[in-house]
Amino acid sequence: MTIRKAKTGDLARCLEIYSIARAYMRESGNPDQWGTAYPPQELIAEDIAAGRLYVVAENDTIEGVFLLASGPDETYLEIEGAWLNDAPYAVIHRIASSGRVKGVVQAAVAFALQQADNVRIDTHEKNLTMQNALARLGFRHCGTIYVGTSWEGRSPRMAYHLSQRT
Repeated sequence: MTIRKAKTGDLARCLEIYSIARAYMRESGNPDQWGTAYPPQELIAEDIAAGRLYVVAENDTIEGVFLLASGPDETYLEIEGAWLNDAPYAVIHRIASSGRVKGVVQAAVAFALQQADNVRIDTHEKNLTMQNALARLGFRHCGTIYVGTSWEGRSPRMAYHLSQRT
C-alpha cells in the first residue's frame, strides 16, 4: 500500500469511499457516527486544499482516506480520563476504507507514527470495527472526548492514544 496527500482530482473517489464507510457503519449497528452525509464535500475539499487529507492506494487504486494533522487538536483539549502523556502528537480523523482491501487502518497508523511518536484518534462507542482495529494496533483507550458544538449538541467519543514513548 502507498500513502500520499490527496489531490483535487481524488475528491470523487474520497466521497465514494466515505459513502461506502457510512453504509458499512449503518449495517454494523453504528448509524449515528457519520449519519447520512458526513463528512460533507466542502470539508473534504477544504482538507485536500490544506494538505491534511491522505489517500491509501493499492495498485494505484485509492482504497482508503484519512485526515492526518499535528496536534494540538481542539477536540482533544478536554478529556474525561487522561492521555498517556502530554508530548506532541499527530491526530487521525475521518479514516475510511472501501472495504475491498485489508490493512488501511494499519497503513495509516504506521504512516502517522513516521510523523510523530504519539498518535491520537477517537471513535463512536458503536464502532466496534474501529475499536477492535485500534486495540490490535496497540492503542490504549484513555477516556471520553466530545465532538460538536453546544448548539448542535455534543456527542461522546471513545478516545485512544498510541505512544512510542514510555
